Amino acid sequence: MTGGKLQKNKQRLRHDSLSLTKGGKTDLNTSLPIRQTASIFKQPITKVTNHPGNKVKTDTQSHTDTHTQRSSEQPRQLFWEKRLKGLRSSDVTEELLRTMDLPKGLQSVGPDSGDDTLLSALASALHMSSSPITGQMSVAAGKNPTIWLNTSQPLCKAFTVTDEHIREQELKVHQARRSLEEALMADGLARATENTREVFEGKTA
Repeated sequence: MTGGKLQKNKQRLRHDSLSLTKGGKTDLNTSLPIRQTASIFKQPITKVTNHPGNKVKTDTQSHTDTHTQRSSEQPRQLFWEKRLKGLRSSDVTEELLRTMDLPKGLQSVGPDSGDDTLLSALASALHMSSSPITGQMSVAAGKNPTIWLNTSQPLCKAFTVTDEHIREQELKVHQARRSLEEALMADGLARATENTREVFEGKTA
């Protein structure tokens, strides 16, 4: 019985392949199949409530940007910034670059957290998050950070940026730009002098 069924299946497959080679059209419909119920008309249903006194609680932040951002973010390990401790950046000559000096108002929070960890945490927060950086607003985070730590903020105490801080930063940026401009001008003059000397030596030769 089994051999007969196999023979019939082979004959049917051979017949299908021959029909396709003779000009049969294949089914090129790529739309997904949709399961349809027996009835396409609206039918009344009966709602059965076992506890009529219970109220359904809804999330009031279900349509806010904060909830959308929170739900789209991947969960991260607590104190994951500490894994960046000890990492140093280098230039093209593999020489270690000097680390930045943090302002005095920034203080780290958490066990075994120093300035290098805080600097890495602030840099990661500026790069990965678009929300304002305010630090750990809760005072209890310094006492028991494993419970009261706000994971969306870096490992530092709450700080306030004043107008004086902004003016100091603008002055530093202006000085850095002026130093860069002077360095570029000096490099340009040095290149021009070198080119002039090479041209003069070529003519004398």
